[in-house]
Amino acid sequence: MTHGIGQPVRRTEDRRFLTGRGRFVDDFVLPRMAHGAVLRSPYAHARIAAIDAAAARAAPGVLAVLTGAEYRADGLGSIPCYSIDDAILSAPARRRPTPAIALDAARHVGAPVAFVVAETRDRALDAAELVSIDYEELPAAVLPGVPEDDCFTVEMGDPAAAEAAFASARHVVRLALHNNRITAVPMEPRGAVGEYDAADGRYRLHLSCQNPHRVRQFLAQGVFGIPENRLSVVARDVGGGFGMKGGVFPEEALVLWAARRLDRPVKWIAERSESLASDTHARDQRATAEMALDGDGRILGLRVDADYNLGAHLAAGAGISPVHSTTLYSGVYAIPAIRARTRAAYTNTAWTSPYRGAGRPEATYVLERLVEKAARETGIDAIALRRRNFIAPDAMPYRTALTLEYDSGAFEDVMDAALALADWDGFAARRAETEARGLLRGRGIACFLESAAMSNERMEIRFDASGSVTVLAGTFGHGQGHETVYAQMVSEWLGVEFASIRLVQGDTDAVSVGRGTFGSRSMTVGGSALRLAADRIVERGREIAAYLLEAAPDDIAFDAGAFAVAGTDRAVGIVDVAKAAYAPFGFPAELGLGLEGVGDYAAGGGNFPNGCQVAEVEVDPETGAVDLVRLSAVDDVGRAVNPLLLDGQIHGGIAQGAGQALTEDVVYDRDTGQLLTGSLMDYALPRADDLPFFALATRNAPTASNPLGVKGAGESGTVGAAPAVMHAILDALAPLGVDDIAMPATPERVWRAIRSLVNA
Repeated sequence: MTHGIGQPVRRTEDRRFLTGRGRFVDDFVLPRMAHGAVLRSPYAHARIAAIDAAAARAAPGVLAVLTGAEYRADGLGSIPCYSIDDAILSAPARRRPTPAIALDAARHVGAPVAFVVAETRDRALDAAELVSIDYEELPAAVLPGVPEDDCFTVEMGDPAAAEAAFASARHVVRLALHNNRITAVPMEPRGAVGEYDAADGRYRLHLSCQNPHRVRQFLAQGVFGIPENRLSVVARDVGGGFGMKGGVFPEEALVLWAARRLDRPVKWIAERSESLASDTHARDQRATAEMALDGDGRILGLRVDADYNLGAHLAAGAGISPVHSTTLYSGVYAIPAIRARTRAAYTNTAWTSPYRGAGRPEATYVLERLVEKAARETGIDAIALRRRNFIAPDAMPYRTALTLEYDSGAFEDVMDAALALADWDGFAARRAETEARGLLRGRGIACFLESAAMSNERMEIRFDASGSVTVLAGTFGHGQGHETVYAQMVSEWLGVEFASIRLVQGDTDAVSVGRGTFGSRSMTVGGSALRLAADRIVERGREIAAYLLEAAPDDIAFDAGAFAVAGTDRAVGIVDVAKAAYAPFGFPAELGLGLEGVGDYAAGGGNFPNGCQVAEVEVDPETGAVDLVRLSAVDDVGRAVNPLLLDGQIHGGIAQGAGQALTEDVVYDRDTGQLLTGSLMDYALPRADDLPFFALATRNAPTASNPLGVKGAGESGTVGAAPAVMHAILDALAPLGVDDIAMPATPERVWRAIRSLVNA
């Protein structure tokens, strides 16, 4: 089979993307459509004393200027946060209401203060400049500070056991680290088009998102106070999300609100600088960590205290990254005693939410940096130290000191495969060649584990009267290639033509239930639900085939797209069975009408993809410039459904992880809370020439955690790249005496680190 599971099938959706036929949110142009512009706070923290919108309302083409006064008068509510579970916290979280527009105060630069709607976008933008606001500037906090700003604290592990481990330790390693604040910068910025039909009192929202059903739920229940069946959310093609588009944003409520008031569709599309200030950011974790080891280099215990910056408000997924990072500090190592504490706090910065990896990169960075430092301080080779501490395959299932239970993993095999792929033993020759050119060369390794596949999901498969197949997916692909891989799976399981299978997703009117796509869950949870739907198709098809073949259902076998009477040559194809199921008369009533199957699957404890990355860098000691020259990655993803698309996912993840290590950094002024990286001239995304060609391979340990044997793969590249790259940089700088540097390792930071030692 050329299009079945395991085949490197090219994405079918790429044809429309490459020919400009994609349907992104800005492509929706509706009759009588108006355009919105958001007026945003220039202050990080300010009381709104008064707003004078008279001049703006009188400007040419302006249809409305909406402020907190109208929002309050219309009785609109707040955007909910679904991701904080008080049951696992030290005390109930202190939740701040998150209205879609500032009511009495603005709490970060870029907070929405007014929404101007006009006949054209340019007129809306011009009119926004005419709105006069009397601000009373207030003190701003950029870093988590006073306890009054705490939102929640989560503590895990056994403090007494950890204390005992440290008391008996031969070596204790300590580190203070900052996992720098970054932002997603997807190719397609956020956008939304809102409609309101006064005839039936229904709203319709077109947007760029990862989870249309969640958006519908939170806007209907939280903001508008309406039944969910009065709001339809539609997302077609989405130009990247990376977790940032997994929540609900104010502008999505604003366009619907304005559409209802004006009885006209309203569109809002973010400008890039607007996105950098108002999208959710990510990471921004400061951690102090200690590792206890015995005289043989075996890890006895771990203690981590972390502060996580939530920003000014709670994003829908605000609790995910702080909690995930707290649960994953054991990584791939057998650490008998751990105490982990994370404090999540409000500041006057943009809100934070999951971004590719969502807590797993933070935990991995802390753990792997500690392992590397332990190797240096004890004199034990870093590879040997890892070998001594890996969880052994025969220890599976393994329960960590932080309550997670790993079902499978062969971590040493994965590391050995990565060392071979990276030509670890040939490094000395490459270093000599680099030094001959006056540069420094270093190598770094990172072994990692992440958790994937949360929640439950529902998938449907429907045959129509022509025998074609439609998959209605509760997941939502926004670049991963779901149209291709789901068709591969259904084609293999049901024996139907790959080209006859169509995917419907992202429309809450068409797909009854959906969780969206996040947390590397689609193949595990969505794919398993799809497998169950296919099984139910076969069960029902067997009954219909028995009628057509005049046999008992128990005598009917299914294979390769055909139902056959066991022991005979009498058979009927599944397409013909489907066509018969739609007969308008002459078909037994007890067999029903049509051929379809519904599958739902709950992930339980999920699964634990893991891997190892090896990076090599060259550093110019005169300028501090870092060149990432080699990167090799080996991943355990269970079973690969489409190896070609798997490589694409790993490529993208590595680019984002390396970007955090080398160039990307959201920076606020410490005194004023002003955003200093408000354009792509200041926020440095990695470019194509910043990255080498990647060497990739898989070394998969079977998992029985789901019917397909798959593990998540969408975030692995991001989890391992940052520590691998940073270890390589520190290895290159070690001969000069540099033993620490903060991310991102920009040329200036590297140059200053070198100069501080040269001039000491």
